[in-house]
Amino acid sequence: MSDENHDSELTIDDGKLETASEETPQAELERLLEEKRLVRKLDHRILPIACLLYLFAYLDRSNLGNARLQGLPDDILGGDKTGLLFDWINSIFFFSYILCQVPATVVSKLFPPRAWMASTAVGWGISSTLMATAFGFGPMMAARFFLGIFEAGFGPAIPLYFSLFYTKQEMGLRMAYWFGFAAVAGAFGGLVAFGVQHIHANIENWRVLFVIEGIPAVLLGVLTFFFLPNRPESTTYLTESEREIAVERMNRATSGDTGAVVNRAHVVLAFKDWRIYVGGVIYFGLNCALASISAFLPTILTTLGYSNARAQLFTVPPYAVAAAVLLSFSYSSDRLQSRGLFMTASCCIGGIGYLLLLTVHENNHARYFATFCITSGTYTTIGLIIAWYAHNLGSETKKATGIPMFMAIGQCGSVLGSHLYPKAEGPAYMQVLLEAFDIHMCPN
Repeated sequence: MSDENHDSELTIDDGKLETASEETPQAELERLLEEKRLVRKLDHRILPIACLLYLFAYLDRSNLGNARLQGLPDDILGGDKTGLLFDWINSIFFFSYILCQVPATVVSKLFPPRAWMASTAVGWGISSTLMATAFGFGPMMAARFFLGIFEAGFGPAIPLYFSLFYTKQEMGLRMAYWFGFAAVAGAFGGLVAFGVQHIHANIENWRVLFVIEGIPAVLLGVLTFFFLPNRPESTTYLTESEREIAVERMNRATSGDTGAVVNRAHVVLAFKDWRIYVGGVIYFGLNCALASISAFLPTILTTLGYSNARAQLFTVPPYAVAAAVLLSFSYSSDRLQSRGLFMTASCCIGGIGYLLLLTVHENNHARYFATFCITSGTYTTIGLIIAWYAHNLGSETKKATGIPMFMAIGQCGSVLGSHLYPKAEGPAYMQVLLEAFDIHMCPN
Protein backbone atom coordinates (compact mmCIF):
# COMPACT_ATOMS: atom_id res chain seq x y z
CA MET A 1 0.00 0.00 0.00
CA SER A 2 1.57 3.29 -1.05
CA ASP A 3 1.63 6.36 1.15
CA GLU A 4 -1.21 8.77 0.55
CA ASN A 5 -0.78 11.48 -2.05
CA HIS A 6 -2.12 14.66 -0.55
CA ASP A 7 -1.16 17.28 -3.14
CA SER A 8 -4.73 17.67 -4.36
CA GLU A 9 -6.33 17.49 -0.91
CA LEU A 10 -7.65 20.50 0.94
CA THR A 11 -5.83 20.80 4.24
CA ILE A 12 -6.52 23.07 7.17
CA ASP A 13 -3.42 23.27 9.33
CA ASP A 14 -2.01 26.67 10.16
CA GLY A 15 0.82 26.55 7.64
CA LYS A 16 -1.55 25.83 4.77
CA LEU A 17 -3.86 28.66 5.81
CA GLU A 18 -1.11 31.18 5.19
CA THR A 19 -0.62 29.81 1.68
CA ALA A 20 -4.36 29.77 1.09
CA SER A 21 -4.63 33.45 1.97
CA GLU A 22 -2.23 34.25 -0.87
CA GLU A 23 -3.45 31.81 -3.51
CA THR A 24 -7.19 31.39 -3.04
CA PRO A 25 -10.19 33.72 -3.34
CA GLN A 26 -11.63 35.25 -0.19
CA ALA A 27 -14.62 32.88 -0.24
CA GLU A 28 -12.44 29.79 -0.27
CA LEU A 29 -10.25 31.19 2.51
CA GLU A 30 -13.36 31.75 4.61
CA ARG A 31 -14.44 28.16 3.96
CA LEU A 32 -11.03 26.93 5.11
CA LEU A 33 -11.44 28.90 8.33
CA GLU A 34 -14.95 27.49 8.80
CA GLU A 35 -13.59 24.00 8.27
CA LYS A 36 -10.91 24.54 10.86
CA ARG A 37 -13.51 25.72 13.37
CA LEU A 38 -15.61 22.66 12.56
CA VAL A 39 -12.71 20.29 13.19
CA ARG A 40 -12.04 21.92 16.55
CA LYS A 41 -15.71 21.60 17.47
CA LEU A 42 -15.71 17.91 16.50
CA ASP A 43 -12.50 17.32 18.44
CA HIS A 44 -13.96 18.85 21.59
CA ARG A 45 -16.96 16.51 21.54
CA ILE A 46 -15.83 13.29 19.81
CA LEU A 47 -12.30 12.76 21.11
CA PRO A 48 -13.02 12.92 24.88
CA ILE A 49 -15.90 10.44 24.59
CA ALA A 50 -14.11 8.04 22.23
CA CYS A 51 -10.88 8.12 24.24
CA LEU A 52 -12.60 7.54 27.57
CA LEU A 53 -14.60 4.68 26.08
CA TYR A 54 -11.41 3.03 24.87
CA LEU A 55 -9.72 3.66 28.20
CA PHE A 56 -12.33 1.58 30.02
CA ALA A 57 -12.65 -0.94 27.20
CA TYR A 58 -8.94 -1.64 27.41
CA LEU A 59 -8.94 -1.64 31.20
CA ASP A 60 -11.70 -4.24 31.22
CA ARG A 61 -10.01 -6.53 28.72
CA SER A 62 -6.48 -6.31 30.15
CA ASN A 63 -7.01 -6.22 33.92
CA LEU A 64 -6.48 -9.98 34.16
CA GLY A 65 -2.72 -9.40 34.33
CA ASN A 66 -3.17 -7.36 37.51
CA ALA A 67 -5.80 -9.73 38.91
CA ARG A 68 -3.35 -12.59 38.50
CA LEU A 69 -0.94 -10.98 40.94
CA GLN A 70 -3.81 -10.34 43.35
CA GLY A 71 -4.54 -14.04 43.78
CA LEU A 72 -7.19 -14.86 41.15
CA PRO A 73 -5.61 -18.24 40.17
CA ASP A 74 -5.37 -19.35 43.80
CA ASP A 75 -8.94 -18.31 44.62
CA ILE A 76 -10.94 -19.78 41.72
CA LEU A 77 -8.54 -21.90 39.62
CA GLY A 78 -7.17 -24.21 42.30
CA GLY A 79 -3.74 -22.61 42.13
CA ASP A 80 -3.38 -23.24 38.36
CA LYS A 81 0.16 -24.59 38.69
CA THR A 82 0.66 -24.87 34.93
CA GLY A 83 -0.90 -21.49 34.13
CA LEU A 84 -3.01 -23.01 31.33
CA LEU A 85 -6.38 -22.18 32.90
CA PHE A 86 -5.40 -18.52 33.23
CA ASP A 87 -4.19 -18.52 29.61
CA TRP A 88 -7.58 -19.79 28.42
CA ILE A 89 -9.48 -17.22 30.48
CA ASN A 90 -7.30 -14.56 28.87
CA SER A 91 -7.69 -15.88 25.32
CA ILE A 92 -11.44 -16.71 25.31
CA PHE A 93 -12.08 -12.97 25.02
CA PHE A 94 -10.34 -12.93 21.64
CA PHE A 95 -12.37 -15.83 20.20
CA SER A 96 -15.67 -13.96 20.54
CA TYR A 97 -13.95 -10.67 19.67
CA ILE A 98 -12.64 -12.10 16.40
CA LEU A 99 -15.84 -13.86 15.37
CA CYS A 100 -18.11 -10.86 15.96
CA GLN A 101 -16.03 -7.98 14.55
CA VAL A 102 -17.11 -8.10 10.89
CA PRO A 103 -20.86 -8.70 11.40
CA ALA A 104 -21.02 -6.25 14.29
CA THR A 105 -19.34 -3.42 12.38
CA VAL A 106 -21.45 -3.92 9.26
CA VAL A 107 -24.65 -4.06 11.33
CA SER A 108 -23.56 -0.93 13.23
CA LYS A 109 -24.23 1.08 10.05
CA LEU A 110 -27.94 0.39 10.51
CA PHE A 111 -28.09 2.17 13.87
CA PRO A 112 -27.35 5.71 15.08
CA PRO A 113 -23.67 5.76 16.17
CA ARG A 114 -24.43 7.16 19.61
CA ALA A 115 -26.95 4.38 20.35
CA TRP A 116 -24.60 1.67 19.05
CA MET A 117 -21.54 2.88 20.96
CA ALA A 118 -23.56 3.39 24.13
CA SER A 119 -25.06 -0.09 24.06
CA THR A 120 -21.68 -1.75 23.52
CA ALA A 121 -20.15 0.20 26.43
CA VAL A 122 -22.98 -0.76 28.78
CA GLY A 123 -22.65 -4.38 27.65
CA TRP A 124 -18.92 -4.75 28.23
CA GLY A 125 -19.13 -2.80 31.50
CA ILE A 126 -21.72 -5.23 32.85
CA SER A 127 -19.68 -8.22 31.62
CA SER A 128 -16.53 -6.91 33.31
CA THR A 129 -18.36 -6.23 36.55
CA LEU A 130 -19.83 -9.74 36.54
CA MET A 131 -16.30 -11.15 36.41
CA ALA A 132 -16.11 -10.16 40.07
CA THR A 133 -18.88 -12.67 40.86
CA ALA A 134 -17.12 -15.69 39.32
CA PHE A 135 -16.27 -18.57 41.64
CA GLY A 136 -14.84 -20.96 39.09
CA PHE A 137 -13.29 -21.44 35.68
CA GLY A 138 -16.61 -21.73 33.78
CA PRO A 139 -18.29 -18.51 34.98
CA MET A 140 -15.10 -16.51 34.39
CA MET A 141 -14.86 -17.92 30.86
CA ALA A 142 -18.50 -16.96 30.18
CA ALA A 143 -18.02 -13.39 31.42
CA ARG A 144 -14.88 -12.94 29.30
CA PHE A 145 -16.65 -14.41 26.26
CA PHE A 146 -19.46 -11.84 26.47
CA LEU A 147 -16.91 -9.11 27.13
CA GLY A 148 -15.39 -9.97 23.74
CA ILE A 149 -18.79 -9.86 22.00
CA PHE A 150 -19.60 -6.35 23.19
CA GLU A 151 -16.09 -4.94 22.60
CA ALA A 152 -16.18 -6.37 19.05
CA GLY A 153 -18.98 -3.91 18.33
CA PHE A 154 -16.88 -1.00 19.54
CA GLY A 155 -13.20 -1.40 18.53
CA PRO A 156 -13.52 -1.61 14.70
CA ALA A 157 -16.49 0.77 14.67
CA ILE A 158 -14.45 3.69 15.99
CA PRO A 159 -12.02 3.96 13.00
CA LEU A 160 -15.09 3.79 10.74
CA TYR A 161 -16.84 6.47 12.82
CA PHE A 162 -13.76 8.71 12.75
CA SER A 163 -13.55 8.39 8.96
CA LEU A 164 -17.01 9.99 8.73
CA PHE A 165 -15.70 13.21 10.29
CA TYR A 166 -11.94 13.38 9.62
CA THR A 167 -9.87 13.42 6.41
CA LYS A 168 -6.74 11.39 5.70
CA GLN A 169 -4.53 14.30 6.73
CA GLU A 170 -6.21 14.41 10.15
CA MET A 171 -6.79 10.73 10.79
CA GLY A 172 -3.39 9.63 12.08
CA LEU A 173 -3.24 12.00 15.03
CA ARG A 174 -6.88 11.39 16.01
CA MET A 175 -6.36 7.63 15.90
CA ALA A 176 -3.24 8.15 18.01
CA TYR A 177 -5.24 10.04 20.64
CA TRP A 178 -7.79 7.23 20.65
CA PHE A 179 -5.44 4.23 20.59
CA GLY A 180 -3.03 6.04 22.89
CA PHE A 181 -5.60 5.53 25.62
CA ALA A 182 -4.81 1.82 25.45
CA ALA A 183 -1.37 2.77 26.75
CA VAL A 184 -2.95 5.19 29.21
CA ALA A 185 -5.15 2.30 30.35
CA GLY A 186 -2.04 0.26 31.04
CA ALA A 187 -0.60 3.06 33.17
CA PHE A 188 -3.89 3.88 34.87
CA GLY A 189 -4.63 0.20 35.42
CA GLY A 190 -1.31 -0.24 37.18
CA LEU A 191 -2.08 2.66 39.52
CA VAL A 192 -5.57 1.35 40.27
CA ALA A 193 -4.26 -2.17 40.86
CA PHE A 194 -1.57 -0.81 43.20
CA GLY A 195 -4.24 1.02 45.19
CA VAL A 196 -6.57 -1.99 45.26
CA GLN A 197 -3.68 -4.15 46.47
CA HIS A 198 -3.71 -2.15 49.71
CA ILE A 199 -7.47 -2.28 50.28
CA HIS A 200 -8.56 -4.42 53.22
CA ALA A 201 -12.01 -5.56 52.14
CA ASN A 202 -14.24 -8.51 53.00
CA ILE A 203 -13.80 -9.86 49.45
CA GLU A 204 -10.71 -10.64 47.41
CA ASN A 205 -8.84 -7.66 45.99
CA TRP A 206 -9.17 -8.85 42.40
CA ARG A 207 -12.96 -8.81 42.74
CA VAL A 208 -12.79 -5.21 43.92
CA LEU A 209 -10.59 -4.45 40.90
CA PHE A 210 -13.15 -5.80 38.42
CA VAL A 211 -15.97 -3.79 40.04
CA ILE A 212 -13.97 -0.54 40.14
CA GLU A 213 -13.00 -0.86 36.46
CA GLY A 214 -16.35 -2.24 35.20
CA ILE A 215 -19.00 0.10 36.60
CA PRO A 216 -17.55 3.33 35.07
CA ALA A 217 -17.97 1.82 31.57
CA VAL A 218 -21.70 1.41 32.20
CA LEU A 219 -22.04 5.02 33.35
CA LEU A 220 -19.98 6.28 30.42
CA GLY A 221 -22.18 4.31 28.04
CA VAL A 222 -25.22 6.20 29.30
CA LEU A 223 -23.45 9.55 28.80
CA THR A 224 -22.39 8.47 25.30
CA PHE A 225 -26.01 8.03 24.26
CA PHE A 226 -26.74 11.68 25.02
CA PHE A 227 -23.54 13.40 23.90
CA LEU A 228 -21.84 11.51 21.04
CA PRO A 229 -22.68 13.08 17.63
CA ASN A 230 -24.52 10.95 15.09
CA ARG A 231 -23.61 10.78 11.38
CA PRO A 232 -22.56 14.10 9.72
CA GLU A 233 -25.77 14.46 7.71
CA SER A 234 -28.08 13.88 10.69
CA THR A 235 -26.36 15.05 13.86
CA THR A 236 -28.01 17.87 15.78
CA TYR A 237 -24.65 18.79 17.27
CA LEU A 238 -23.79 20.72 14.09
CA THR A 239 -25.52 23.66 12.44
CA GLU A 240 -26.90 23.35 8.92
CA SER A 241 -23.83 25.00 7.35
CA GLU A 242 -21.52 22.84 9.47
CA ARG A 243 -23.36 19.70 8.35
CA GLU A 244 -22.83 20.68 4.71
CA ILE A 245 -19.08 21.04 5.26
CA ALA A 246 -18.95 17.80 7.26
CA VAL A 247 -20.74 15.84 4.51
CA GLU A 248 -18.39 17.27 1.87
CA ARG A 249 -15.41 16.24 4.00
CA MET A 250 -16.86 12.75 4.47
CA ASN A 251 -17.00 12.29 0.69
CA ARG A 252 -13.57 13.78 0.04
CA ALA A 253 -11.34 11.18 -1.70
CA THR A 254 -13.89 8.47 -0.80
CA SER A 255 -17.65 7.93 -0.84
CA GLY A 256 -19.87 7.96 2.20
CA ASP A 257 -23.33 6.42 2.44
CA THR A 258 -26.44 8.43 3.16
CA GLY A 259 -28.40 7.13 6.13
CA ALA A 260 -28.53 3.64 7.62
CA VAL A 261 -27.71 1.53 4.56
CA VAL A 262 -25.33 -1.29 3.63
CA ASN A 263 -24.12 -1.64 0.03
CA ARG A 264 -23.88 -5.41 -0.48
CA ALA A 265 -21.70 -5.12 -3.59
CA HIS A 266 -19.10 -3.20 -1.60
CA VAL A 267 -19.13 -5.88 1.09
CA VAL A 268 -18.10 -8.38 -1.59
CA LEU A 269 -15.41 -5.99 -2.85
CA ALA A 270 -13.88 -5.91 0.62
CA PHE A 271 -13.56 -9.69 0.69
CA LYS A 272 -11.76 -9.55 -2.68
CA ASP A 273 -9.26 -6.83 -1.69
CA TRP A 274 -5.81 -8.40 -1.17
CA ARG A 275 -4.59 -5.40 0.84
CA ILE A 276 -6.91 -6.33 3.69
CA TYR A 277 -5.32 -9.77 4.02
CA VAL A 278 -1.77 -8.39 3.87
CA GLY A 279 -2.66 -5.83 6.53
CA GLY A 280 -4.21 -8.60 8.60
CA VAL A 281 -0.99 -10.62 8.56
CA ILE A 282 1.02 -7.58 9.70
CA TYR A 283 -1.57 -6.85 12.36
CA PHE A 284 -1.36 -10.48 13.50
CA GLY A 285 2.24 -10.10 14.61
CA LEU A 286 1.58 -6.78 16.28
CA ASN A 287 -1.40 -8.07 18.24
CA CYS A 288 0.55 -11.09 19.35
CA ALA A 289 3.05 -8.74 20.99
CA LEU A 290 0.30 -6.46 22.32
CA ALA A 291 -1.76 -9.22 23.94
CA SER A 292 1.26 -10.80 25.57
CA ILE A 293 2.66 -7.55 26.97
CA SER A 294 -0.78 -6.39 28.19
CA ALA A 295 -1.53 -9.59 30.10
CA PHE A 296 1.94 -10.45 31.31
CA LEU A 297 3.88 -7.20 31.84
CA PRO A 298 3.26 -7.31 35.62
CA THR A 299 4.49 -10.92 35.65
CA ILE A 300 7.58 -9.99 33.61
CA LEU A 301 8.41 -7.22 36.09
CA THR A 302 8.32 -9.68 38.99
CA THR A 303 11.22 -11.49 37.27
CA LEU A 304 13.27 -8.31 37.82
CA GLY A 305 12.97 -8.80 41.58
CA TYR A 306 10.02 -6.55 42.33
CA SER A 307 7.25 -7.57 44.72
CA ASN A 308 3.75 -8.06 43.30
CA ALA A 309 2.60 -4.65 44.56
CA ARG A 310 5.66 -2.81 43.20
CA ALA A 311 5.38 -4.67 39.90
CA GLN A 312 1.86 -3.26 39.52
CA LEU A 313 3.22 0.25 40.11
CA PHE A 314 6.21 -0.16 37.82
CA THR A 315 3.95 -0.93 34.84
CA VAL A 316 2.91 2.74 34.77
CA PRO A 317 6.02 4.46 33.25
CA PRO A 318 6.40 2.14 30.20
CA TYR A 319 2.78 2.75 29.22
CA ALA A 320 3.06 6.51 29.76
CA VAL A 321 6.12 6.70 27.50
CA ALA A 322 4.38 4.51 24.90
CA ALA A 323 1.51 7.01 24.71
CA ALA A 324 3.95 9.91 24.17
CA VAL A 325 5.87 8.05 21.44
CA LEU A 326 2.63 7.08 19.70
CA LEU A 327 1.44 10.69 19.60
CA SER A 328 4.75 12.04 18.29
CA PHE A 329 5.07 9.40 15.56
CA SER A 330 1.43 9.82 14.48
CA TYR A 331 1.71 13.61 14.33
CA SER A 332 4.83 13.32 12.17
CA SER A 333 3.24 10.71 9.89
CA ASP A 334 0.23 12.99 9.37
CA ARG A 335 2.50 15.90 8.46
CA LEU A 336 4.53 13.82 6.01
CA GLN A 337 1.59 11.62 4.92
CA SER A 338 3.78 8.55 5.31
CA ARG A 339 2.84 5.59 7.51
CA GLY A 340 5.17 2.83 6.35
CA LEU A 341 8.49 4.42 7.34
CA PHE A 342 7.23 5.25 10.82
CA MET A 343 5.85 1.74 11.25
CA THR A 344 9.23 0.28 10.36
CA ALA A 345 10.98 2.52 12.86
CA SER A 346 8.58 1.67 15.68
CA CYS A 347 8.84 -2.05 14.94
CA CYS A 348 12.62 -1.77 15.29
CA ILE A 349 12.21 -0.02 18.66
CA GLY A 350 10.10 -2.91 19.92
CA GLY A 351 12.57 -5.45 18.54
CA ILE A 352 15.41 -3.76 20.43
CA GLY A 353 13.41 -4.22 23.62
CA TYR A 354 13.06 -7.96 23.11
CA LEU A 355 16.76 -8.25 22.22
CA LEU A 356 17.69 -6.55 25.49
CA LEU A 357 15.55 -8.97 27.50
CA LEU A 358 17.15 -11.87 25.62
CA THR A 359 20.76 -10.79 26.00
CA VAL A 360 20.95 -8.82 29.26
CA HIS A 361 20.39 -10.98 32.32
CA GLU A 362 22.01 -9.20 35.25
CA ASN A 363 21.34 -5.49 34.70
CA ASN A 364 17.75 -4.89 35.83
CA HIS A 365 17.88 -1.23 34.79
CA ALA A 366 18.56 -2.27 31.20
CA ARG A 367 15.84 -4.92 31.36
CA TYR A 368 13.34 -2.40 32.69
CA PHE A 369 14.34 -0.02 29.86
CA ALA A 370 13.56 -2.89 27.47
CA THR A 371 9.93 -2.87 28.59
CA PHE A 372 9.74 0.81 27.56
CA CYS A 373 10.97 -0.13 24.09
CA ILE A 374 8.52 -3.02 23.76
CA THR A 375 5.45 -1.04 24.80
CA SER A 376 6.43 2.03 22.75
CA GLY A 377 7.18 0.03 19.60
CA THR A 378 4.08 -2.13 19.83
CA TYR A 379 1.50 0.54 20.58
CA THR A 380 2.91 2.99 18.03
CA THR A 381 2.93 0.50 15.16
CA ILE A 382 -0.63 -0.60 15.84
CA GLY A 383 -1.89 2.99 16.03
CA LEU A 384 -0.26 3.78 12.68
CA ILE A 385 -1.58 0.75 10.80
CA ILE A 386 -5.15 1.35 11.99
CA ALA A 387 -4.96 4.94 10.73
CA TRP A 388 -3.42 3.71 7.47
CA TYR A 389 -6.31 1.38 6.68
CA ALA A 390 -9.14 3.50 8.04
CA HIS A 391 -9.02 5.90 5.07
CA ASN A 392 -7.66 3.75 2.25
CA LEU A 393 -10.36 1.19 1.52
CA GLY A 394 -12.77 3.25 -0.58
CA SER A 395 -16.48 3.48 0.16
CA GLU A 396 -18.03 3.60 3.61
CA THR A 397 -19.56 0.12 3.36
CA LYS A 398 -16.26 -1.32 2.17
CA LYS A 399 -14.52 0.29 5.13
CA ALA A 400 -17.21 -1.09 7.45
CA THR A 401 -16.33 -4.56 6.15
CA GLY A 402 -12.60 -4.20 5.48
CA ILE A 403 -11.52 -2.56 8.76
CA PRO A 404 -12.94 -5.33 10.99
CA MET A 405 -11.70 -7.97 8.51
CA PHE A 406 -8.07 -6.98 8.82
CA MET A 407 -8.52 -6.43 12.55
CA ALA A 408 -10.12 -9.87 12.97
CA ILE A 409 -7.25 -11.55 11.13
CA GLY A 410 -4.82 -9.63 13.29
CA GLN A 411 -6.63 -10.45 16.53
CA CYS A 412 -5.85 -14.13 15.93
CA GLY A 413 -2.37 -13.05 17.02
CA SER A 414 -3.88 -12.00 20.34
CA VAL A 415 -4.91 -15.61 20.98
CA LEU A 416 -1.32 -16.72 20.39
CA GLY A 417 0.03 -13.82 22.45
CA SER A 418 -2.13 -14.74 25.42
CA HIS A 419 -0.36 -18.13 25.53
CA LEU A 420 3.17 -16.81 25.02
CA TYR A 421 4.18 -16.67 28.68
CA PRO A 422 3.26 -20.05 30.24
CA LYS A 423 4.12 -20.40 33.90
CA ALA A 424 6.36 -23.37 33.12
CA GLU A 425 8.71 -21.17 31.06
CA GLY A 426 9.32 -18.69 33.92
CA PRO A 427 11.12 -16.93 35.30
CA ALA A 428 13.54 -16.43 32.37
CA TYR A 429 11.07 -16.95 29.48
CA MET A 430 14.03 -17.18 27.08
CA GLN A 431 12.34 -19.25 24.37
CA VAL A 432 9.22 -17.14 24.68
CA LEU A 433 11.13 -13.87 24.27
CA LEU A 434 12.89 -15.22 21.18
CA GLU A 435 9.53 -16.12 19.63
CA ALA A 436 8.12 -12.71 20.56
CA PHE A 437 11.11 -10.99 18.92
CA ASP A 438 10.61 -12.96 15.69
CA ILE A 439 6.89 -12.19 15.60
CA HIS A 440 7.40 -8.50 16.39
CA MET A 441 9.90 -8.03 13.57
CA CYS A 442 7.74 -9.79 10.95
CA PRO A 443 6.08 -6.52 9.76
CA ASN A 444 9.49 -5.33 8.60
